[in-house]
Amino acid sequence: MFKHLLIPTDGSKLSEAAVRTGMCLAREQGARVTGLYVMPDYRAIIYGADALLTYNSAEFERSVNKDADNALQFMEQAARQEGVPCEFVRVTSASIYQAIVKQAKESGCDLICMASHGRKGISGILLGSETQRVLTHTNVPVLVHRPASVGH
Repeated sequence: MFKHLLIPTDGSKLSEAAVRTGMCLAREQGARVTGLYVMPDYRAIIYGADALLTYNSAEFERSVNKDADNALQFMEQAARQEGVPCEFVRVTSASIYQAIVKQAKESGCDLICMASHGRKGISGILLGSETQRVLTHTNVPVLVHRPASVGH
């Protein structure tokens, strides 16, 4: 049914669970995977908050790339364990959900498999949800992996 899954990750434990689930589904479907890590755009951050103007851009970039490396290495191991063909993409964007939607379209993915932090109520409204934004801005089906115990 599905031939090409996009699995975005932020490296969190919730994302790791979604990665494992997505890789298992890909194996069962005989599908391939594009793994995606969206790195924050340093310029968007510094222009958005004066307090961060003193932050060292080289240090920021090293830190973000290290986080991306760790997250994508986990994904590579999961793909190898499931025997799933997988390519890895890292992009820099001020908008995570837009980067996910764009990558799904550019890669020709027919399913996005991603985690949800399961925020409800006021925290969901204030913090927002990248998953919710992806759901409302893409025509590609989205499989949402939710944590077993939701109640943040």
